[in-house]
Amino acid sequence: MGVSDILYYAIHVQELRSLIQWQTWHNPVHQRNPEKESVSLRICFDFLDKTSRSFSAVIQELHPELLVPIALFYLILRGLDTIEDDMTIPIEKKEPLLRDFYKITEKEGWSFNGNGPDEKDRELLVQFHYVTEEYRKVKPVYREIINDIARQMGNGMAEFSRKAAEGTMGVDTVKDYDMYCYYVAGLVGNGLTQLFVESGLANPALKDREELQTSMGLFLQKTNIIRDIKEDWDDKRRFWPREVWSKYVDNFEDLFKPENQESALNCSSEMVLNSLNHADECLFYLAGLKEQSIFNFAAIPQSMAIASLALVFRNPNIFKKNIKITKGSACQIMLDSTQNLRKVCEVFRTYVRQIHKKNAPKDPNFLKISIACGKVEQFIESIYPSQDANALVEGKKVLDPKEIQEREEAKWDMSKKMMSSRTSSFTLTPRLVYMMAIVMSFLFVISLIMIGTAWLFGARFDIAAKELTQGRFSRPDSDTAKTIVNKYDRGEL
Repeated sequence: MGVSDILYYAIHVQELRSLIQWQTWHNPVHQRNPEKESVSLRICFDFLDKTSRSFSAVIQELHPELLVPIALFYLILRGLDTIEDDMTIPIEKKEPLLRDFYKITEKEGWSFNGNGPDEKDRELLVQFHYVTEEYRKVKPVYREIINDIARQMGNGMAEFSRKAAEGTMGVDTVKDYDMYCYYVAGLVGNGLTQLFVESGLANPALKDREELQTSMGLFLQKTNIIRDIKEDWDDKRRFWPREVWSKYVDNFEDLFKPENQESALNCSSEMVLNSLNHADECLFYLAGLKEQSIFNFAAIPQSMAIASLALVFRNPNIFKKNIKITKGSACQIMLDSTQNLRKVCEVFRTYVRQIHKKNAPKDPNFLKISIACGKVEQFIESIYPSQDANALVEGKKVLDPKEIQEREEAKWDMSKKMMSSRTSSFTLTPRLVYMMAIVMSFLFVISLIMIGTAWLFGARFDIAAKELTQGRFSRPDSDTAKTIVNKYDRGEL
């Protein structure tokens, strides 16, 4: 944590509070035990930490039945993505690698060192034999699901890579855009759903609702594509469909010119609208997850996505740099998203209202965005009504005094249990000690500055010290005050 972070959290105290609460009170539903794992599996989890620290954290809290299958599933797809993203690999070599990657996953000792030296996750493929070694130990039913997803994703990536190599990026229409997002993220939602249902940790009905599974992946991917526009363009990649941006500018690079800011913001609004249309289906999907760790695993990324969508909406900074939600905000979102569906709905409602508030009447997408926001709120209202219809009809019920006492006693018992649970789960981690030390140091420095400023302006701390040693702790009356002043008056004035 740098000086800029300290200054930021000194102003945004609520975010600092969320950060401390997450570090202090978060109690994982399940905890991974590295001591019982093989060396190769521990290496796989090390790679998981390196490739995505945020996903790694939620994966390592999963139910033991799915902990290893989903961790390896993620690494396999990350390996695919690393090959697809690397523009230094010639298409003649890249295409067969992508199409046959699902076969490679079970090859003993397979690894790949053909990535460019600057590729972020190059080392994962160099040591991919650790992944294949552990993958062969996974239950056949899970391997069948993962192989099928890897096969479909590899073929889809190969198609788009071929078009990119031929100079036609392929993301020209909204249909192409949806198809690309389906291959790189929608399929992940399909695969995870099959794993959830097969393990008995989700409602079997989810398996028949492919549109809900797909929306889970598309909502995340589309939000990331909007947020990462500048980073992708710097890497000479373009994922925003021509069908959308051509309505606002003549050339894609014109979106980054200051004189086209209003047109660029209107274009980004249409992209946000496209992503927002998946939000209600994501909430519908989350309602079908029965086990808490599976719910947390699915809910946290979705809540992060709606927060990111609110951040990028009509934000000109996305065309200048890569922007992200702050750590404090992320911790608050994680706190809210690891409880239940009602709390997640509240997170969605909060950020949807932020989008609605930022929506500008001059935006050509103003009406459609307002409708999309209303659609999400309507869905939330349908499952969690803000008012009880029966109470409205029957009027407020008058409780018996005995019933009131019983309710109060029940609340008190619940409070004691919660406090007892919190106390028992409290762990003084090194990170928490470090954060507390920073806060105390900051307060100490501020105190010194205030005391020094008072001293520079003539404060007499020596008089205060003498009076305190004589036992005068309360404010003196006017006569006593005059006596003290005369006693220490220097007579210069």
